[in-house]
Amino acid sequence: MLRRLLPWLPGLLIACLAAAAFWVGGDLRDAQAADDDRAAVLRAAGAHAVNLLSVSHRTVEADIARVLASSTGPAKAEYARNAATLRQTTAEEKVVQTGALRAVGLVALEGDTARVLVAGDAVIRWEGSESPPQERFHRWRMEVTRTGGTWLVSKAELVP
Repeated sequence: MLRRLLPWLPGLLIACLAAAAFWVGGDLRDAQAADDDRAAVLRAAGAHAVNLLSVSHRTVEADIARVLASSTGPAKAEYARNAATLRQTTAEEKVVQTGALRAVGLVALEGDTARVLVAGDAVIRWEGSESPPQERFHRWRMEVTRTGGTWLVSKAELVP
């Protein structure tokens, strides 16, 4: 009986190794996809924070467009509602605000929704004013949602 199985043994061994490689490869692909999603979520939240913090009276239209492009749902609607006031105030006061991302951390990622904590700072100056620049420190709790294959901020809530 062993003599009859011996010719089949190398083929069986190869088939078993191939099945194991396929199974492990699938797990690796799943792990890589999860890592890619985590990185994309953090990039989206960080970019949105910098967009919120960076506005200039010279580029206010493009600045507003960047924030709207990096957001969706309630976050986008709220920002769009306040855009006219931001546009007017920025132009009248000749504001130049430069933002910097300080930290971003993933709280949870479940399916197409993630919760993220973000910290960023801004330096605000007013062109033509003798007022010294001011530093402002901002912290957000953001919800990031996959929309059409892209991660966008759907909620941005300032936290103390």
